[in-house]
Amino acid sequence: MSDPVDATTTPAWARLTELRAAYEPDLRAAFAQDPDRAARFTRTAADLYVDLSKNLVDDDVLAALVDLADQVGVPQRRDAMFAGERINVTENRSVLHTALRAPRNETLVVDGTDVVADVHKVLDKVYAFSDKVRSGAWVGVTGKRIETVVNIGIGGSDLGPVMVYEALKPYVQEGLTCRFVSNIDPTDVAVNTADLDPETTLFIVASKTFTTLETLTNARLARAWLLDGLRASGAVGEGDDAARAAVAKHFVAVSTALDKVEAFGIDPENAFGFWDWVGGRYSVDSAIGTSVCVAIGPENFAAFLAGFHAVDVHFRDTPVAQNVPMLMGLLNVWYDGFFDAQSHAVLPYAQYLHRFAAYLQQLTMESNGKGVRWDGTPVTTDTGEVFWGEPGTNGQHAFYQLIHQGTRVIPADFITVATPAHPLKDGETDVQELFLANFFAQTAALAFGKTADEVRAEGTAEAIVPARVFTGNRPTTSIIAPALTPSVVGQLIALYEHITFTQGVVWGIDSFDQWGVELGKQLAQQVTPAVGGDEEALAKQDASTQALIRYYREHRA
Repeated sequence: MSDPVDATTTPAWARLTELRAAYEPDLRAAFAQDPDRAARFTRTAADLYVDLSKNLVDDDVLAALVDLADQVGVPQRRDAMFAGERINVTENRSVLHTALRAPRNETLVVDGTDVVADVHKVLDKVYAFSDKVRSGAWVGVTGKRIETVVNIGIGGSDLGPVMVYEALKPYVQEGLTCRFVSNIDPTDVAVNTADLDPETTLFIVASKTFTTLETLTNARLARAWLLDGLRASGAVGEGDDAARAAVAKHFVAVSTALDKVEAFGIDPENAFGFWDWVGGRYSVDSAIGTSVCVAIGPENFAAFLAGFHAVDVHFRDTPVAQNVPMLMGLLNVWYDGFFDAQSHAVLPYAQYLHRFAAYLQQLTMESNGKGVRWDGTPVTTDTGEVFWGEPGTNGQHAFYQLIHQGTRVIPADFITVATPAHPLKDGETDVQELFLANFFAQTAALAFGKTADEVRAEGTAEAIVPARVFTGNRPTTSIIAPALTPSVVGQLIALYEHITFTQGVVWGIDSFDQWGVELGKQLAQQVTPAVGGDEEALAKQDASTQALIRYYREHRA
């Protein structure tokens, strides 16, 4: 791959610097002077209606951002990604999460292999397995059908599946539920198995290498729970053969390390693979999503993948000026580089998306939380934002104060759907309409604020007028879809994947490695003996760590 272009040396960056110096945000005036602003700044991508008009941009800024994308090579690097070039340079890997949702009739040959054909071989296996569980053809060791699927993973092997499962709960088959275990804190596995019946529980262990510390620890705890419960009820006898038979019926794996899978006791035939060109945070649409597929069924999972693909096609084929993910990524660069925005709120007005912000935290911050560019040189701008959020209207009663009247610019994405999963009424009031009134009102309030004169006109005492003034000019993007279908959930994920990609290219960083997660994991292995009482290992730690470990050992009940 070519070296990154330093964005700060481009004519577009110089132009943006000039524009920012002269730019006084005034959204009230912008809308008053341009009755067509909302229409001109609104775009669509698949089923997503995206209103960018309440952002702090004008035509000149938007044109300069489009030029910036061209001058740093966003379209070219996008094309290289879709073609399977090794744009993950520190790991010398292709980046092909888009191939995970390519239709069966497409072909993409990388290093002599048709990766789309490989993807569909695994998908067919996942679909066949899902049908067996859903139909009751797959039963536990005592012949009872599966009622609970427990996904054991961490990072992308957990955040994606749990978010999508929660988002698509109305599509889950009656009589089936999923639970998710990720944290190595023993509370997680203990609480999630406490009220389950071992005879009707199936575990999916998701670990590409089958060596992930947290996942394998929790998998062993789950195996012990299963065998202890089955033996206590007399369902299975003692001995290795009985244990292997039970594990084979109650555990499957998402992994490519078939030898380790088999050593654990899982039949390698019940292992679903994926590839090194799939990063964990980009993997929910691979076999990592097996728990979701079991829950909602292959037909709905296929619709989920089709939603991803629809946005992939938009991102791949649409010019920058109309390209929703590119524009949203460029706006994030604008706020980060020119407004000192250090965080970004994602505010879904759809309760089923209550884990979406947590999912995006890994996607965005693990991807773009980097201080060096893909050629190893230091970055030349600030990179990455802290992504955070909660569903509306809960957030309104928590942190919206900061967004409305705080001292920092906090760009916010508001996400909702027109048709709710549960169309309820409170007397004669349509509750979805009441709910969305808040969605519409919040973006208007953030954009246009409230002047001191408007506050005074309400009869407010002069002494407290300043406290009730809202400056406005707080940037938001509004995203609306018809309903929270499997396709729309896929579209939303793909949208943010490509937003993240766009920002990474502008900053010149490799958005697809994650070396920052490694050091702490390595040190944990060195510290573990000290925590367990090894004085020699303890002596090798720094003074603070020694004191903390001693406190723990003295107070452990």
